[in-house]
Amino acid sequence: MKKSKIKDSVKLLEKLNIEMFGKDFLLTWEKSDDDILATLETAEILKNLYENNISCKVYESGLGISIFKDNSTRTRFSFASAINLLGLALMDLDEGKSQIAHGETVRETANMVSFLSEVIGIRHDMYIGEGNSYMREVGAALDDGYKNGVLHQRPTIVNLQCDIDHPTQTMADLCWLKKYFGGLENLKGRKIAMTWAYSPSYGKPLSVPQGIIGLMTRMGMEVELAYPEGYDLLPETIEVAKKNAEKSGGKFKISNSMQEAFKNADIVYPKSWAPFKVMEERVKLLKNNDDAGLKALEKKCLENNAKYKNWECTEDLMKLTKDGKALYMHCLPADITGVSCKAGEVAASVFERYRLDTYKEASYKPFVIAAMILLAKFEDAPKLLGDLLKDGGKRINF
Repeated sequence: MKKSKIKDSVKLLEKLNIEMFGKDFLLTWEKSDDDILATLETAEILKNLYENNISCKVYESGLGISIFKDNSTRTRFSFASAINLLGLALMDLDEGKSQIAHGETVRETANMVSFLSEVIGIRHDMYIGEGNSYMREVGAALDDGYKNGVLHQRPTIVNLQCDIDHPTQTMADLCWLKKYFGGLENLKGRKIAMTWAYSPSYGKPLSVPQGIIGLMTRMGMEVELAYPEGYDLLPETIEVAKKNAEKSGGKFKISNSMQEAFKNADIVYPKSWAPFKVMEERVKLLKNNDDAGLKALEKKCLENNAKYKNWECTEDLMKLTKDGKALYMHCLPADITGVSCKAGEVAASVFERYRLDTYKEASYKPFVIAAMILLAKFEDAPKLLGDLLKDGGKRINF
């Protein structure tokens, strides 16, 4: 993108009523429409500054703390890339090397890691009822530390995936859809099929499908959620999607047919997740260290999953989509039939055709995270971005 177009993007950002300064980013549906637009636009600006070899450093020092209570590749490296882009250094909290095992409380840990920290990114997605609550508990501890003079600044919390939502993923997805279809205005009325798909594992979080239905319904899209009977999502997220669709003029539908969901779809997002009730049961077993119970639950769930091996994104299913050319999306890694597993979410030929598209989809995440941080930490983000465009040095000096 030419610098003149980046300048136009900054001017567009200036017109928005942004209310993100000093606030955490925990759920997309807690943010206003202008906040969502500002995040998208800021991510785009940062991406274009980077591609124009303009430094995006807004810090000379400071830490970004990552807390991952689940495995991660894309989000972990995207968070590290985002804080580095802004000039911060990364410190990963390894609980095994901390005093948490010796009884250190959340309140104490939150303050002890935050003396020179600007942002804390947290992934806590495997425990229904606990992930988002944990993030809010950390936030309350930071508020207390800042209020009482322990911390000279209050670090921003960014949700890197919880039990309810995965905002950095879904916002990156929306950035990609905006790019692919030539603007947000071109998403209105388009159909996206967010469907369950078979996986040979059973404990995948619900946060991606919940995040997709919660965000894409705000864009005036026709969102169809499809899953086999029993693979329900959190009831409150269904209500969010319904209300968003009503407000935006979009549509929200639930079905138990992958074929029905794929019919005339512009976008398909086949992704496995565990049933809501199973995740609740799993939490109880984990808390009780019930290994035998966990093994029995896994066996039961895998047997149930196996009943729905036909819930796979195949070439035949793709032919049902609009002109047979729907955009395939996935948060990755996908369970690819004959490649990463015997039977999985997507046929190898379908995935390979859209493989680079899924990589481009993922490539927006570092800039989305950086945008969330920048908008939370700087009151006049448009001016800051304009100054970077005008006076920012080269990222690479050559």
